[in-house]
This record gives sequence, structure tokens and C-alpha cells, in this order.
Amino acid sequence: MRVTVVGGGIAGLTCALSLHAAGFAPRVYEAARRVEAVGVGINLLPHAVRELAELGLDGELARVALPPHRLSYRDRAGRTVWEEPLGRAAGYRWPQYSVHRGRLQMLLLAAVRERLGPDAVRTGLLFQRFEQGAGGVRAHFLDRSSGLPVVDDADVLVGADGIDSVVRSRLYPGEGPPNANGVHMWRGVARLPHVLDGRSIVVAGGTPGAKFVAYPIEDPEAATADALVNWVLEVRHGPSAPPPGGPGRRVGAAEARAGLSSWNLPWIDLAALAERSPAVFEYPMTDRDPLPRWSFGRVTLLGDAAHPMFPMGMNGGSQSVVDSRVLAWCLARDDDAEAALRRYDGMRRPAVNAIVLANRDLGPEETIARAEEHGAALPAGEAERISTRYKRLTGATVTRVNTHPSWTVVPAVPAVPVVPAVAAVPADQEPLRG
Repeated sequence: MRVTVVGGGIAGLTCALSLHAAGFAPRVYEAARRVEAVGVGINLLPHAVRELAELGLDGELARVALPPHRLSYRDRAGRTVWEEPLGRAAGYRWPQYSVHRGRLQMLLLAAVRERLGPDAVRTGLLFQRFEQGAGGVRAHFLDRSSGLPVVDDADVLVGADGIDSVVRSRLYPGEGPPNANGVHMWRGVARLPHVLDGRSIVVAGGTPGAKFVAYPIEDPEAATADALVNWVLEVRHGPSAPPPGGPGRRVGAAEARAGLSSWNLPWIDLAALAERSPAVFEYPMTDRDPLPRWSFGRVTLLGDAAHPMFPMGMNGGSQSVVDSRVLAWCLARDDDAEAALRRYDGMRRPAVNAIVLANRDLGPEETIARAEEHGAALPAGEAERISTRYKRLTGATVTRVNTHPSWTVVPAVPAVPVVPAVAAVPADQEPLRG
């Protein structure tokens, strides 16, 4: 079965590795001319780390990431509202990892090229459209360097091209732009002394638009001096004063320092944080409405293309990893591609749609929002109830992660790298194969 993956981000690369482990030789197409180590921090929860470990990536992850031991919710003055252990400290067989997004992507890219071949990921190819029939699906790309059209024929097309997915827009042409909740995130990384014990994720504040998040994304014991810390400050702009420059605008050090100045957090030097961040960028907090279906014949969606969500509970990237593993499992168990995609859709979409809606209601961060409303920390039992409810919803309780059957498929014949089935010719001059 020939599988084409649109998008060479974390979701698309994990999908390629999952498909390869199940006996396929997928092809990945990325619009960027080069895949580079850019971005800020990301968290991989134990249910995602388990899946990456089963792909043989546990050693590489341990070398580039930090396993945080504690999640600490704080109020605006830095006082503790609620804390809970993370990863192995909470009883999981696998750690949680905090890691620089760029380092994670380069790790996955190296693994794809090593296992599937150096040409398994083709860059600079902008997806435009697809058409499908009983025998297969044809994807059309534009080569950004030559300007020539490129076509790819496959049995399955996977859209893993992010929140602004072009594949999704072809399936849902009237959907429009993402939903915004009015919150904007200033995101940066900086080298600083340890925050708390150097192994804590800190979420301070209360409701969206009044929060500060910080956590290390490299092991302080391995750093020569200060550790690399990921941070996020949420701000709100009034309806009459949208942020200048649009999404992804650069926030200057003086502006960042002014925005952080109203916070009093004794365990972090916020002025130094602003000064030591090489670049701070502002992004709106957005998601999209849950879809009634992801799979249409031989085409399906995965990751943020399928279920972009507000960043509550650190679940977006982790759910993308699980998507990839389940999709590969379904395709390996059924020779009928369309039936396999329907099964994947039924197994993943309702569960992840529920997470998208829960994150609109703050997910586990309901704890600090309610504490802010009441002016005091919630009783331990209430905070624990909120946390446990969210873990059950996301399939991430200790028992579930430690005991559920593996998605690993042992292929009958090991996959081997293949030459991409593409042609840089006008699409109307070549018949659809299949």
C-alpha cells in the first residue's frame, strides 16, 4: 500500500516512522524548502513517549529532552495553588519530556531519513489539491524552486499539514479561518538559572489571558551553566486594538519586559528572562471546531490538521503521536484502504474531538482559574478531581498508559525505501495509476 504524507512537521514525521514500522514505505512532502530546528518548547506526555519508545526513539529522546518531575500551579504572586507529580514520579512506566520543538523535529527527521532513505522527505513542494478514484489518489504539488507541477500517486493520502492544512481546506472548503479566543501568547526561550528545582513545569495566574508558563527544555545537569527555559506569557488585546504586525510578529525586549513587569514571581528573574530571550514572538491562541469526519475515501487527516486545540493540558503534540500509531495499526490490519481509514476515524476522532472541547473549558487549568475566582487554593480533593477527569478524557491515566495493548504491528515483509512515485510534468499528461 502506497501512502503519501503531506507535512514534514512532528505529526507527519511520526506518521512516516509509524507507517514504516508497520511495513510501509511512505513518502513525505513538505512545503518548506528546508526543515530547520526552529520553534520553542513542547511537552510529550507519557502516552506519547510510550509510542515513540516503541518506535525505538527512547534513547534519542533522553539525550535531547528533560523529564520534568512536577507540575506546579501558582497564583499571580507565585504562591502554590496545586501540585502533582509527572512522568515516572507519578507512576508511569515512561517519563514525560519537555524538549525544544526544533530538536524534536530534527530527531524525527534524522530517524526517517535513516530508516526510509535520504529521499523519503521531499521539501519545497507546496500541496495544492488531490483527486481520487477507485484505484488510488493523486496529489498535486508545486515545486517552489522550479515552478513546475509535481504529481504523486498513492493508495492513501494523509494530511498532516497543521492548523492551516490545505488538505483539510480541500475537504472542508467553506470552513474559514481558525477560531480565536482573544488570547495572544508571547513565546520565547532563554538561558536562566534553575526555575524552582530545575525539573518543574510552572503555570501561574488564572484565566486565559492572565497566565505565565515556564519550564526547562534541557537537563540542567547536562548544561554547562544556565538551563534553556521555555516561557509563555498570555496577553489580551482589546477588540479595538489588535496586535500590530499580525500573527508571528516579533516582540521587542522592552515590550516583553513591560509585559512581564506586572508579575511578581520570586522564583524567576523576569527582567533577565526578557533580556536573555534572543527572540520573542506573538501568536494568537486558536483552534478549530471538531469535524464530523476526518476520512473521505482514501484521504484522511492527522494531528493539528485534524484537531487543532487550545494549549491546555499539554496535549496537542502528544495526541498527534497517538494518531500516527493508530493510523499505521489500522492500515496494517486491513487491505482495504478506505475501510482502514474509516476505522482510524472512528477510533480517534470522537476521542480527540472531546479533548478539543474540554480545552475550550480550560482542561486541567480549570484548577487555577477557579482558585483565582475564589481567592484561595482549591481543596486538594477538588484539584485532584479536575486533574483525574482530564487524564481519563485524554486516555492518559497511569493505569491506561501502563497497561493498554501496544499499537506495534510486526510487518510480514520489512519495508524498504522506495523512489518517490512522482513526475514533474503537467498533471493532465499522465494517467492516474492504480
